[in-house]
Amino acid sequence: MCWAGRIMLGTFSILLGLVPAAAACEFGPFPYRGTGIVCRMTEPAALLLNQEVAQVIQAAFRNAKFPNITGERSMRLLGRVAYALSSIQVNDLSIERSEVELKEEDSAIHISIRNVTALFKGTLTYGYAGAWFLQLFHSVDFEIESSIDLQLNINLMCQKDQVAPDASDCYLTFHKLTLHLQGDKQPGWLKQLFTDFISFTLKLVLKREVCKEINAVAQMLTNFVIDLAANFVRDKDIAVDISLASDPVIKARYIESHHKGIVLYKNNSSMLSDSVFSPSLLTESRMLYFWLSEHSLSSLAAAAFLDGQLVLNLRGEKLQELFEMEDSEVQRKAVQRIFQGTSYNDSVAKVWSLTQPQISLQPEGTVVRSSVAVEVSILLAGEEPLVALYMEKEITATIQATYAEKKLILQPVDSSVEIKVFKCTADPNGEDPSIQSFLRNMILVAGIPEVTSSVGSALTSLMNSKRLDLFDIINPEIITRKGYVIVQLDFGFPSHLLLNFLEKSL
Repeated sequence: MCWAGRIMLGTFSILLGLVPAAAACEFGPFPYRGTGIVCRMTEPAALLLNQEVAQVIQAAFRNAKFPNITGERSMRLLGRVAYALSSIQVNDLSIERSEVELKEEDSAIHISIRNVTALFKGTLTYGYAGAWFLQLFHSVDFEIESSIDLQLNINLMCQKDQVAPDASDCYLTFHKLTLHLQGDKQPGWLKQLFTDFISFTLKLVLKREVCKEINAVAQMLTNFVIDLAANFVRDKDIAVDISLASDPVIKARYIESHHKGIVLYKNNSSMLSDSVFSPSLLTESRMLYFWLSEHSLSSLAAAAFLDGQLVLNLRGEKLQELFEMEDSEVQRKAVQRIFQGTSYNDSVAKVWSLTQPQISLQPEGTVVRSSVAVEVSILLAGEEPLVALYMEKEITATIQATYAEKKLILQPVDSSVEIKVFKCTADPNGEDPSIQSFLRNMILVAGIPEVTSSVGSALTSLMNSKRLDLFDIINPEIITRKGYVIVQLDFGFPSHLLLNFLEKSL
């Protein structure tokens, strides 16, 4: 589960948002030591996301504010000829294809847009003074048919430990630029005259305005992605610092960024200085990788504990499932004595962590050690709740995590429990072997799975509240190793997210 990695909003947003470069940032001689979270996107993911480039380019063309284009020229016999193109707008825009390439030698992302066809419309006003003081002024509607190739070389800079994309290295190549006056598509001297006058100036204006708008859209999407990522790793007073920890890596097969992953809770944080990250820990076979340090996950658990979130209340059917895990005479007698004949609807069980959970990432799974309290209270009408059972126990559980059908599933595969404090009205001396055995078995067989299931459901709800469920996550794998966890997956991109954002923002 990567709380810092749901940063997927189109080629500009992902390639710019996840992989900033460090042109203006200093990270010291050993930057990997402070790396808590790593994101790697491979070439197949970049190619998939490149399909969204068309929407970005179309938005840039539509949103470009074209100024009036003016000019004049002296013509033999005609005298001075002046013209102005105004109210320019774009219609019928289409893109034949788009290609993206990761350039390791340039540390840049190259995007080639082939055969952008667009129809520009507006009004042409012109006038000239003849040699015999003849003055004529006219306004006609015009259309300009164009076919353009667009080349973007996106350089990535770092400012204040955050990404700052530079898409100003932008080239437009015109294959066609044809002027039509008043819908007349037949050649004539007037059209030829103004085509010659206008074409050069028009090309300069189109390049300047379109490239400026593309750069603005790239900046806008990057800021949106950074805000989205920051919001994803924030829950009330708990947040994760995802600012850069080191320079990014841009290879021909992948791009990779390194983030601090420091957990912030009420202005308190814990620095990481001994990260075990190495680029060799990640492969290139999947589209997207997230690497998380043990330190980051342990800090999240500590913050959740301090924030009072590690508390679970069970009643009704949930409480019944917990205490009736098996149908036996011994179980029925133990439950009858503990609850004193009270129904589950009139009782409540509270489970909470007494100490900060200790988390250790191992090949077998995530090992969690914690001191936990369990209290079962009987709710009596008009009276104070009666504590029927209270226990404190040391629990060690090895948990494996999977993600399927848009749900995070936490499954305990090995558990041990040691009861430290025991108080029960049905067994005040703690000497009844049937109750002791039942409770110990209940904790291992039903209690720990119920708690981990509830934690998994809570984390799923939290992630879905950040819109993770809108993404098509394909065959995700959560792999634990000593000191770190790797999340690797393929994905399908929800195009409507980018489209909705562009429609609202432009």
